[in-house]
Amino acid sequence: MDFELSEEHRLVRQTVREFAEKELAPGVQERDEKQEFPYEQIKKLGELGFMGVAIPEKYGGAGLDSIAYAIVIEELSRVEAAVGTIVSVNNTLFCEGLYKFGTEEQKQKYLVPLASGKGLGAYSLSEAGSGSDAAALKTLITPDGDHYVLNGTKMWVSSGGNATHYIIFVTLNPELRHKGICAIIVERETEGLKIGKKENKLGIRSSDTVELIFDNVRVPKANLLGGEGEGFKIAMNILDDGRVSISAQSIGIAQGAFEAALKYAKERVQFGKPIIEYQAIQNKLADMATEIDAGRLLTYRAAYLREQKKSYSKEASMAKLFCAPMANRVANQAVQIHGGYGYLKDFSVERFMRDAKITEIYEGTTEIQRIVIAKHLKNE
Repeated sequence: MDFELSEEHRLVRQTVREFAEKELAPGVQERDEKQEFPYEQIKKLGELGFMGVAIPEKYGGAGLDSIAYAIVIEELSRVEAAVGTIVSVNNTLFCEGLYKFGTEEQKQKYLVPLASGKGLGAYSLSEAGSGSDAAALKTLITPDGDHYVLNGTKMWVSSGGNATHYIIFVTLNPELRHKGICAIIVERETEGLKIGKKENKLGIRSSDTVELIFDNVRVPKANLLGGEGEGFKIAMNILDDGRVSISAQSIGIAQGAFEAALKYAKERVQFGKPIIEYQAIQNKLADMATEIDAGRLLTYRAAYLREQKKSYSKEASMAKLFCAPMANRVANQAVQIHGGYGYLKDFSVERFMRDAKITEIYEGTTEIQRIVIAKHLKNE
């Protein structure tokens, strides 16, 4: 058993870290305050090959492995978690979904440009009445000749306002629940597709989250992923990949918060000495560092199993179950170490604390992760 990163993995970490510190750090605070999408930064990440990290080169990707991908998301999120979200959605929820379930024609038409950064993908499962209960969605897909017609409203679409393509989950009949769900690729400029309300969020604010409105949107049947009624299975499979991504994002947020707290503790003097000399602060930092390492090991294990084409659904949920609350604990302690300064927007730990919360909610809440893990345990 080897716990060391390969030379390739170390190079990926170094490359992404340098990019994040040079290209993301200078404007991260302003983008957060203005909810400003990082257009130039995402374009550059596409040029570097990080919008399709684990997609084979023949389909426009970088052809790296799952651990390299986890490293990319971690290092981006260490500086700007919102960019980690945008990159994760394009890589995992769109490109990986298309790579796993798309036809060769779909891959050539949609995967090649999006994995190479020449477009931006989004994924839409949730609706106002279907969050954790994904099978309760009501947006309809109706066959009409060689097309389908879509009607309804989707919510919580990350990157939805800036995406060029979407994987949309819809139903042939709400009464069929999961058996009626279909997955279909929709292009941004399709007539009848409208971008609805942009949400004003607590965190990851430079990643836009919107509602999508479908008003008699006609989509070719050739855009269907899998067969009719196979969408629920596709959605759950894609979310397993997504949970590895969010675990990596959680580690990045925690690492960024920890490094800021460690630096501050060495510089802040109280009662005549730096506060890192006090055992109360040392205890906090020791716990933070240990939890981050534990989360990283859980995440890398899930990524390794995925790369080996072994079952990893339980391990992905275990990683997310641990890492998301861990990021919140670490960010909270980072604010506490900063004292009053940690409550100010001038300091990055305030943003890390806000960004951390979403990791316990999206791509399966903490409560849902426990259900997934328990189901696997019952069958072992």
